[in-house]
Amino acid sequence: MVKYVFSAAIAGMLMVSGCQSGSGGSADARVMQQNIGSVNPYLWRASLDTFENLPVANADPIGGLINYDWKSFESAPNERIKATVYILDTRLRADGVKVSVFRQQKNEAGDWVDAEVDPETALQLENKILDRARLLKNSQLG
Repeated sequence: MVKYVFSAAIAGMLMVSGCQSGSGGSADARVMQQNIGSVNPYLWRASLDTFENLPVANADPIGGLINYDWKSFESAPNERIKATVYILDTRLRADGVKVSVFRQQKNEAGDWVDAEVDPETALQLENKILDRARLLKNSQLG
């Protein structure tokens, strides 16, 4: 699993590093040309950055899917969360990323049971990914 994540990270860095080359055309057009058949590299990197505290269960950089595994935090040991990020477009657009968040709590018997997640949580995380992706894009192009 770590081998695949590491390979995906290296592939992403190589794709983004190509933006620095001096070949003709805009840098944004070069990024899109390099990513035909894959997802937006800024959304991909921003998704990994946003959920850096969650362990990656599996990732598909071509299909644009990142599954994070369950994690409990010290501040709430009887609760755990996981997330799935879907990158839906090669362009950096507001509708180019979708986040699903899952939450479980321990019951009296010590078993994990599904718990409700505030619908705003996924939207806030999507906006955080988009903000980070825009920052990454501006730092590469500017």
